[in-house]
Amino acid sequence: MSSEPARIESLRVLYQSDDYIVVDKHWDIRIDSKMWYEKQTVQMQLQHHFPHLADPSTYYGFRFCHQLDFSTSGALCVALNKAAAGRAYRCFKDRTVTKAYLSLLRGWVENETQTLDFAIGKNSMEGKTHMMCIEGTEGCENPKPSQTELIVLEYGVYDGDPVTKVLLQPLTGRTHQLRVHCSEIGHPIVGDFTYSLGADDSPYRMMLHAYLLQIPLEPQPLLVTGGDPFNPAVDPKWVPQRSLRTLEATAEAVLEHSKTKEKERVVARSEGEKRKKSKQRRTGEDSEEQRRVCQEWLSEWAGD
Repeated sequence: MSSEPARIESLRVLYQSDDYIVVDKHWDIRIDSKMWYEKQTVQMQLQHHFPHLADPSTYYGFRFCHQLDFSTSGALCVALNKAAAGRAYRCFKDRTVTKAYLSLLRGWVENETQTLDFAIGKNSMEGKTHMMCIEGTEGCENPKPSQTELIVLEYGVYDGDPVTKVLLQPLTGRTHQLRVHCSEIGHPIVGDFTYSLGADDSPYRMMLHAYLLQIPLEPQPLLVTGGDPFNPAVDPKWVPQRSLRTLEATAEAVLEHSKTKEKERVVARSEGEKRKKSKQRRTGEDSEEQRRVCQEWLSEWAGD
């Protein structure tokens, strides 16, 4: 990842198999577009690099398993056939996918680890219908529960202003969730033009990067990391000053926590199935007893 604009030729592949390709999406490119004038998209990059893998039965030629905002870079998974897309879709639908994003936030975040828990809805205010908002704010429609885990990695400055480097793990998948949550706690993402209402326009990009993606596919999970673009070698305006924890160790802890939560979900599902079967057995036994009593009553009545 660099500070240079996107090009059709500049597609970085992080992972490839017969079923999936994971690319490192550039920060200056859309995933796909129906607009004729959009000449640079991930879709077009894939067509350029892998024309033999395109599926003409699909609208875009490739099946994108999830979405990243236009200004967000990082790991983006593409399914190469319908069956693979279905397997990945079920993981996203069941919320068993683990994602973690790197970001630079304005100001120094005091709480080193915290859960951001704010319901998010569509903004219906005039001129803001392309934005999301927090429940309770004016014009917020149909807010839904949304949670994000925030872990501070480093403190430093960006272009002379205090910033915090963090790892963000979305526990839900709402539109613009990370951007809205960070803005709500008073630490908007550096370069987020939209949620700064146009004020944060000096950085060359929005500092949000999909760093880690794990999809628990069978028999082998898909696990990819998309590198760290927020380092002085790429952007010398970012100057780290104090490190709290390493990115690698933090990502590993996130994965371990996700494994633990998945085990708990499996146990909970198993216990639920046991209770359901037990209830069905009891219901069946009750029904047999009811039929026996009813038969006896009918026999006595017929005898009378």
